Amino acid sequence: MDKLRWTPISFTKVTLSDAFWVPRIDANRQHGLEAVYQQLKRTGRLDAYALDWTPASNQPQPHVFWDSDVAKWLEGACYSLMNHPDPVLRSRVEDVVDRILSAQAEDGYLNPHFTVVEPGKRWTNLRDKHELYCAGHLIEAGVAHHRATGDSRFLRGMQRYADLIGREFGPGEDQRQGYPGHEEIELALVKLYRHTGLEHYLELACFFIEERGRSPHYFDLEARQRGEDPKVYWPKTYAYTQSHRPVRQQREVVGHAVRAMYLYAAMADCALETGDRALLGTLRSLWGDLTAHKLYLTGGIGPSRRNEGFTARYDLPNQNAYAETCAAIGLVFWAHRMLQVDLDSRYADVMERALYNGMLSGVSLTGDRFFYVNPLASGGDHHRQAFFTCSCCPPNINRVLPTIGEYIYSRKGDEIAVHLFAQSSVEIVLSEGSLVLCQETDYPWDGVVCFHFEMDQPRALTLKIRKPGWCQQSHIYLNQDSEPMDCQIERGYWTIRRTWQPGDLLRLQLAMAATRVYAHPRVSSDVGRTALMRGPLVYCLEAVDQGVPVHTLSLPRSTPLDSQFEPGLLGGVVMIQGTAKAVDEDAWGGNLYQTCPPILRDVPFRAVPYFAWDNRAPGEMQVWIPEAVDGE
Repeated sequence: MDKLRWTPISFTKVTLSDAFWVPRIDANRQHGLEAVYQQLKRTGRLDAYALDWTPASNQPQPHVFWDSDVAKWLEGACYSLMNHPDPVLRSRVEDVVDRILSAQAEDGYLNPHFTVVEPGKRWTNLRDKHELYCAGHLIEAGVAHHRATGDSRFLRGMQRYADLIGREFGPGEDQRQGYPGHEEIELALVKLYRHTGLEHYLELACFFIEERGRSPHYFDLEARQRGEDPKVYWPKTYAYTQSHRPVRQQREVVGHAVRAMYLYAAMADCALETGDRALLGTLRSLWGDLTAHKLYLTGGIGPSRRNEGFTARYDLPNQNAYAETCAAIGLVFWAHRMLQVDLDSRYADVMERALYNGMLSGVSLTGDRFFYVNPLASGGDHHRQAFFTCSCCPPNINRVLPTIGEYIYSRKGDEIAVHLFAQSSVEIVLSEGSLVLCQETDYPWDGVVCFHFEMDQPRALTLKIRKPGWCQQSHIYLNQDSEPMDCQIERGYWTIRRTWQPGDLLRLQLAMAATRVYAHPRVSSDVGRTALMRGPLVYCLEAVDQGVPVHTLSLPRSTPLDSQFEPGLLGGVVMIQGTAKAVDEDAWGGNLYQTCPPILRDVPFRAVPYFAWDNRAPGEMQVWIPEAVDGE
């Protein structure tokens, strides 16, 4: 396998002019980053780097995961600066960098909690205390800062920290054979390796992955060293941390969902860099388990609040769904990495589903209020918040939205792959000459996507365009041809190999009708129910759009589904509407129970995209709708 078979085209090389994504990126830049920054100040997360906390002080105690919140915000701010220079944000970034570096110890160690709250207890509880997780996010911020500013001082500081970790952990007799309870540093080390070219960072990332779950179990050893009985571990199983067995022996996605996604994404990174086919085989098995048994329609994952993660196959409750925003983001990371080695539309389909639904539902249209948990039904009491005690999700949103352009295109030599549809342009340097590939579309509201090439002379190029799994009918037309092209499809990608001429226009037409979706019968929560989709978007019913309580509605199977774009609603969305059935409450006459069957009457219904729910008046919400038997 070629090293890095496909390479994502950086978001800094992609010019987005998309009517869907640009307003969301702007809201994050103008409101989201500011809102999270103010919360970092208010809660003491930034002041913690002064290292002046004492048990007698009135300051908040620096927590074990605070560094990660600050680092993710910093990373997101740096990504924003790369495409939108902003002197005020740049000044704020440098202030945060100064604060962080001021707290770094002479040997490179950097963690306010273990510096002032539990001094002397470094690396004594990798299972629970997030040291390596926080270090990973700081390292990623260091790379982002260097990319954004060209100033190497923060990167050098994070390399000192990474080098300290490399001396502390490894296979040597004088090193710890440990690994993080919460994966993340593995991703950061690969990113640091790619940025610096220093292979010992890649080797350390692979060590953390390969050491995981080996016997004797490291978490048992360190617990006994702390004087604790490993059996009192609250989850009762190391599946919670994906360390119940070595990673190459794992075939089912288990445990904490965010940790799992970060691990699998890092495994994909290491496999891509080393050409490890066996590790990729493990990942394909894990992917199959997730997508066949444990994935919400919205791209959300992890149904259980208890472990913030996975349970049994087909256990996908709706109102009690956990589906953490960070987990959907982690799934995007994993899917995107799998695409770079297996250019297969099944990965891009899931990536798109998670981006448009599972991730995007995590932030309000204004960009400054957030969901930690993303249920698929609500009684009207679930709302976005400005921040959380454990606030990993808001700054994660901060760092993903500026980089949306990076998920659209990949390349391998003179081959270009288009994964997502968004109005944009990208300059591509070929083996001979260069060109600009332009994409024009009103996706996801419209299924027409046009590609044209800006170049001064003919260029040979292979263009691979994803055929979306949600689309049941599609055609591609070249220039003014009235007949569609007969394109070869390779792993779900239309593949067009030709010498392109200046002015060539490729028009993709994706049928984008509203459709019903049904869950596997073993998903007990969805038996007798249907959900609505249009294109990549999952829809839901919100109380504010209905004339009757949402839970009384049912949808006859034969009811036509109409779609209509409403520019003044929720920033401009396509609504799905039609006629549903509703239980007539008046027939009860004030009784709690009766022996007569309910009377159903026709009522209009309107459905909105799931990502946009809870941006108006509060009320019930439902994705999966009971399906009425025709004729009732």
